[in-house]
Amino acid sequence: MVGNLRMAQTDARMDEYMLYASTAETVGIPFEWMTPDQIRERWPLVRTEDLKGAIYHPTDGYINPADVTMAMAKGARQRGVAIERKWQVDGYEWTGSEWRVTCTKMVEKGGNLVASEEQVVVTAEHVVTATGNHAQRTARLLGIKSPAIPVEHQFIVTEPDPALVEWRKSNPEHPVLRDADAKWYVREERGGWILGPYEHGAPARFLYEVPETFRADLFPLDLERIEEEYMSMIHRIPSSETVGLKDDYNGPICYTPDGNPLVGPAPGLRNMWLAEGFSFGITAAGGTGYYLAQLMVEGEAEIDMGSLDPRRYGNWMTTEYGARKNEEAYAHVYILHHPDEEREACRPLRTAPAYDRQKAAGAQFGQVNGWERPNYYGPEDAPESFDHDARSFRRGGWWEYAKAEAEAIRTGVGLIDATAFTKHLLRGPGATAFLDHFTCNKLPKVGRINLTYALTSHGTTRTEYTIVRLKENEYYLVSAGAWTAYDADFLMKSAEDFMAAGGGHVDIHDVTTQWGVFAIAGPKSRDVLREIVKDADPDTALGNKRFPWLSMREIELGMCPVRAIRVAYTGELGWELHHPIEMQNYLWDQLMAAGAPHGLKLVGARAQNWLRQEKSYRAFGTELGRDATPLEAGLDRFVDLSKEFHGKERMVATGVRFKCVTVLIDGPNDADPWGREALYAGDTKVGRLTSGGYSVHFGKQIGMGYVAPEHAGVGTKLKLRMFRGLHDAEVVEDSPYDPQNAAIRVDG
Repeated sequence: MVGNLRMAQTDARMDEYMLYASTAETVGIPFEWMTPDQIRERWPLVRTEDLKGAIYHPTDGYINPADVTMAMAKGARQRGVAIERKWQVDGYEWTGSEWRVTCTKMVEKGGNLVASEEQVVVTAEHVVTATGNHAQRTARLLGIKSPAIPVEHQFIVTEPDPALVEWRKSNPEHPVLRDADAKWYVREERGGWILGPYEHGAPARFLYEVPETFRADLFPLDLERIEEEYMSMIHRIPSSETVGLKDDYNGPICYTPDGNPLVGPAPGLRNMWLAEGFSFGITAAGGTGYYLAQLMVEGEAEIDMGSLDPRRYGNWMTTEYGARKNEEAYAHVYILHHPDEEREACRPLRTAPAYDRQKAAGAQFGQVNGWERPNYYGPEDAPESFDHDARSFRRGGWWEYAKAEAEAIRTGVGLIDATAFTKHLLRGPGATAFLDHFTCNKLPKVGRINLTYALTSHGTTRTEYTIVRLKENEYYLVSAGAWTAYDADFLMKSAEDFMAAGGGHVDIHDVTTQWGVFAIAGPKSRDVLREIVKDADPDTALGNKRFPWLSMREIELGMCPVRAIRVAYTGELGWELHHPIEMQNYLWDQLMAAGAPHGLKLVGARAQNWLRQEKSYRAFGTELGRDATPLEAGLDRFVDLSKEFHGKERMVATGVRFKCVTVLIDGPNDADPWGREALYAGDTKVGRLTSGGYSVHFGKQIGMGYVAPEHAGVGTKLKLRMFRGLHDAEVVEDSPYDPQNAAIRVDG
């Protein structure tokens, strides 16, 4: 435990560390702020005149993976575990109750391990694959797709540094030194230094499988590729300039497109668990084993594992996508990670038909689940000096445009592309009984909609659904766009269990790519739609009598048939217009022409995120997830305790450990919270934000998050950590903007 010193060469890097620090506070990770002078005084071998400062984690350190592995193996054997080496898995077969795993004995021949004729079949209720660089072969044997592909990683070890040797005679070991702006870490190694660079240009390897001749081998060195990082180490630690190189390595290190490992259920398979794509080696081993065991034994882990779930990547993913994105993820290890970060590799890939029209209108895109989605619309005539790609931990260049978009929806009318929503069609004689037990709210009547939740076995929130009842036993389910494969797998497996237990037949179809979605919202949204709705009486077609709030109607907009749902994620009068994807451009043009006289403004995801916080609308992946129940999220009105549903017993037994609240914040005038900041009552940390942004209605920062129940009352005064200061925050009523929903229900 030598500590970890993260140095910063720029103010932006210090902003990044301040955001990290606020998150660290929420989980009890100690840290210290250090000035350049303090760094130089404590570790004089480190050059500091070009640094802005650093954050120091005293409880961090490093460890020898081989020693850890041997210690874990010894402990496992002491508890009755058999560890077999030099066996290769050549096949998996699921019998319906257990796995049959065909294994071939590997033997030494000519210096290589080769397959022998000896085979065994191992049976197991559960199987975990932790196959490292061989993840692509494993995926092929299982019949699934995996983005886990290795990337080359080089590191070097120097000869002993006399200055370091002299320093250590009377001083403790240096912390792990991280110069993120130089893209490397350095630590001591037997009187010398280890340099671990994360440079641009490291190639992906073994896109399909590891060659039989490559076991624990290395690649040829490419030291020119890391020359810049090596020279920057010499700059930061001048005494290393005259020290020779003792060893250098270039080996495969497995990555995923977002850098997170794949930990959890294999998509489409029962009792098959993945532990693949660990780009940081032994670091996550203990946690992975711990939480996988919980998933197997209890059906759910005690923390939300969604960000690691293998099903976060859908079947649209290809080998080429995985390789290119993994190269990008490697190069981005030490790139500034802004909260609004958007990485460019493999884009655009999944585009709705209106993409080109949106781009021409100034759309600046983000991506969700591979889909291109407008984040905001910049000026079409922007000067050359305007940098749309500029990122910041404070209010970036996009902020004024997002603010204008949010104001347009509050006062006029805006159009949002929501095509990336996940959509499933569920029907059959067992559909109603299945959904009634699968979700916690009452099912809607035909032609109506309900917001509801599918729970985990622990009673926490597994998925949020908008359910539209099309017919007595036919339903249209809409859920988060980022989780299509995740939701599909859970739906299918749950329906299979239902039918296996004697329930009626249920058909489930993923129709995400068949339906586009535009959301039109604002006080003038009805006026725009009246321009193009085809009805015997256009004046009454969209009024409350024929088309009430929380209902669905099949309407015609020009020549486009539309499944219109009267609901708005922004809290204003509005509709979601679900339309055949092949007619999207036609519908777009109709809406733009009809909206022009009413000042229709194109609106992106960032403004929508601010607006939904003014209504206290919880979002899946932030306020909603597998570590909080709907009751803790304050969603009691969407839970029908009079019926039985999956997870109900555990949800009720859990009670309310913490509560979701909305807060208005008097923060700094150049920044908004991002949704990971600590909340304090006096000097006591009582919770953290899960979402943050700016409220155009209140003219100040807004956020949502969880706090201890005793601090959740309306009017409670709290403090919010932003950067290194504490700022006043007050708990406000749910839906502080229009708490009576008068704007949504307005007739016309």
